[in-house]
Amino acid sequence: MAVLDIVLHPAPVLRSTAQPVKLFDATLSQLAADMIETMYAAGGRGLAAPQVSLPMRIFVTDVEWKAGDPAPRVFVNPEIAAASDETVLREEGCLSIPDTPCRVRRPARVTLNWQDLNGLGHEAEFGGIEATCIQHELDHLNGILCIDRHEEEDLA
Repeated sequence: MAVLDIVLHPAPVLRSTAQPVKLFDATLSQLAADMIETMYAAGGRGLAAPQVSLPMRIFVTDVEWKAGDPAPRVFVNPEIAAASDETVLREEGCLSIPDTPCRVRRPARVTLNWQDLNGLGHEAEFGGIEATCIQHELDHLNGILCIDRHEEEDLA
């Protein structure tokens, strides 16, 4: 495994729409492993391929590793199938925009469809910080950054 270089805003790759993954092979598995290692090394909870200069529809998350055992997840070709009407306003950080926290309002729960590293399809509902992280990383795949969604409203 290797720690990859994280690109910083305003790198153009961060504003591009990532392309679907079509080849599920050892190279993709290695990329996912490298992205997970990079995410941990940078102290993040999520990392999308555009953040390591690759315009591909894949991201990794692990929202609990700082408080417990690592439990990384890999999402390939993710799509939100449904989102709750209820929203939450949270402060989000971004590894590509260091030291720039943003207050972002997002659906409190989302149902996500995605493929795993073998190309098998999955669907699950996510809530809490995990839902926020998934939506943040999915935004990266669509060229959207948290600074685009920042709200001045208080978190209280």
